[in-house]
Amino acid sequence: MTKGERRTYTPEVKEQMMKLYESGKSKSDIMAEYDLTPTAFNTWIKKKPNNWIF
Repeated sequence: MTKGERRTYTPEVKEQMMKLYESGKSKSDIMAEYDLTPTAFNTWIKKKPNNWIF
């Protein structure tokens, strides 16, 4: 993926990342594993309702 190209993640992949985060995996490890920006990941965390539906 080239710089500036927008990544998209399916709801299933987002849910998997959130479950990893909830289970104690560090943000930095998840972001590195999924090539995710801190801004995107933190936005998903802030938007988290009682469940992980995106």
